[in-house]
Amino acid sequence: MKLDGKTALITGGVSGIGKATALEFARCGASVVVADVNKDGGAAIEAEAKSAGLPIEYVQLDLADLGSIDACAADVLGRRKRVDILVNAAGWDRIQPFLENSSEFMDRVLAINLRGPIGLTQKLVPAMAANGYGKIVNVSSDAGRVGSLGETVYAAAKGGIIAFTKSLAREVARHNITVNCVCPGPTDTPLFHAQPEKLKVALEKAIPFKRIARPQELADAILFFSSSRSDYVTAQVLSVSGGLTMVG
Repeated sequence: MKLDGKTALITGGVSGIGKATALEFARCGASVVVADVNKDGGAAIEAEAKSAGLPIEYVQLDLADLGSIDACAADVLGRRKRVDILVNAAGWDRIQPFLENSSEFMDRVLAINLRGPIGLTQKLVPAMAANGYGKIVNVSSDAGRVGSLGETVYAAAKGGIIAFTKSLAREVARHNITVNCVCPGPTDTPLFHAQPEKLKVALEKAIPFKRIARPQELADAILFFSSSRSDYVTAQVLSVSGGLTMVG
């Protein structure tokens, strides 16, 4: 699948699924901007991409800060004039019983996983509409489809991303913009490895393939929704979970 001549913005692009997607997109011909709160990680992926001859650059983005979202969108559109592909891959959570969630914790989970992606998307859709083309891929979670113990607010936010995907797809179809959603199961990312060891082992045992996903396997699904192979596909939700969640 080729992305020649396309400009892609990928949030959470310095590690995990976002990084794998950024590198894959660049290998497929896209000019890639990764947006992330991690400045050191941004410098590292720029250096890695440069050594490999891949067109990837970093911009700072804090999805919990509406001012940062505005500045990121303005920066990217100022440099590139348009964004053909937006991948909302950034996410954050911590396993914790719902009754122990503080207001500050809940606000942060909702900001990074729901309000932030919605705000960034709203800033970029007008340029896509003016160009008559766009691909938006939201990275949700199977927690948003079936729930997850100790991740109640996170699951609510990710369920919101699924609903956002479906509703936005209806609004922007007339502009030749597709909006789809990829739902990872347990994946080899920093977020997964921050979980308690007992939980990680239990999840691996529950997956029919008996292993967690590799970030590249999620990048492959995101690539499909971002390429011309999916031009007639919109408002769809795809689980990439090794069969852990067999949702109808």
